[in-house]
Amino acid sequence: AKKKYPVILRKINTFLAVKGVFNFLSDEKFLKMRYKLCVGRSLDLNEPKTFNEKIQWLKIHKRLPKYISMVDKISVKDYVSEIIGEEYVIPTLGVWDKAEDVDFDSLPNQFVLKCNHDSGGIVICKNKSDLDKQSALKKLKKALKRNPYNAAREWPYKSVQRRILAEEYLEDDKLRELRDYKFFTFNGEVKALFVASDRQDPNKETKFDFFDSNYNRLPIVNGHPNSEKLPEKPENFELMKELAKKLGQGMPHVRVDFYEVNGRVYFGELTFYHYGGLVAFEPNHWDEVFGSWIDLTI
Repeated sequence: AKKKYPVILRKINTFLAVKGVFNFLSDEKFLKMRYKLCVGRSLDLNEPKTFNEKIQWLKIHKRLPKYISMVDKISVKDYVSEIIGEEYVIPTLGVWDKAEDVDFDSLPNQFVLKCNHDSGGIVICKNKSDLDKQSALKKLKKALKRNPYNAAREWPYKSVQRRILAEEYLEDDKLRELRDYKFFTFNGEVKALFVASDRQDPNKETKFDFFDSNYNRLPIVNGHPNSEKLPEKPENFELMKELAKKLGQGMPHVRVDFYEVNGRVYFGELTFYHYGGLVAFEPNHWDEVFGSWIDLTI
């Protein structure tokens, strides 16, 4: 049976996990504790059935060394270039080991700064003369210290050499934003995706809208609310599916993310553990549907 724990309890537990307070626990014990609190069920690692359960199983049992370079936002670019071509890779403008090394003078008027191991510490600069450099550096320093391994035991991040990269700033002229198209692949087969919108607007909450592989809406809420107005099918939808298939081949599961900007497709990132496998699907039966698509013998 599913039990909903108080939000405050989950937040405290997440805070302590991020700080490394539970690092004395084995991965299995830690994940059983976190899973129970976040998903509201006991974690069955002997016969995992749901998507979120199988994600935990894969963290413990599927540890391929290549995953480390595949989650690194810098080294993954070489991997992606080899498989689908460098025309889909966002150009890198610079790489630095420390925040204080960032060479703002070498960067154009618009750019994006981010850490190669982290998803939260991103600095978007639309006009260099308006950029608060000290605040940007503070944000990047904080992000460099973060270890995603602590929060959900996503083991590949433990070994990523943490660095800062600058990339070209991208925005679609028509949408006035950078929409994210995130494809769930299972041994290369695209079964579903979600579109992340309203991510750059500080006054709006991010929206996630789920679709099947033919872009038919799926009635799923996972992590963020749905949009009031459904995002239209991207122009290059079939191309994105083909590219996702190539990048996901031979792996039980990986989420492949793309952007579409002014008619062009750009690779975003590879994610092996969507939300760390710690965010419930609503309605819950979708957790089982997605889980049925993961073949743990691959």
